[in-house]
Amino acid sequence: MLDINKLKQLRNETGISIALCKKALEETSGDLKKAKNLLNKWGIEKNSDKNQRTTSQGSIFSYIHHNGKIAGFVELLSETDFVSNNADFQKLGKEITLQVASLPAKTAGQLLKQDYIRDPGKKISDLINEAVLKFGENIKIGKILRWELGK
Repeated sequence: MLDINKLKQLRNETGISIALCKKALEETSGDLKKAKNLLNKWGIEKNSDKNQRTTSQGSIFSYIHHNGKIAGFVELLSETDFVSNNADFQKLGKEITLQVASLPAKTAGQLLKQDYIRDPGKKISDLINEAVLKFGENIKIGKILRWELGK
């Protein structure tokens, strides 16, 4: 029997559809941690399926540290403006921009391999994979820039 509270918790923590959360919980006998890992795996698989799709929409995000000496900029791309205007996409862009300002990376590829500063158990690539699973669209990091005063 599926525990509705676990289903709600998994849905709230991941933002992924109820149907996929239910399927993940069923396949992991109700284990939340294993269900999250399974959802992440499905996100990776979906991402590879969608990887060739054109990402011509998106948004540019910026973050300036409170001391005014470090800034981060990110171009986050999606397939449609419907997704790029979504509040969760906007939140993802802001989080990735904060990451860029906090930890230097010269390329988007280097950024994707970094541990996420808010949850070192995740990589930035995991955040992107989760978004692909959630939105059902290809999402990519385009350009990144970390600007530090005097450098």
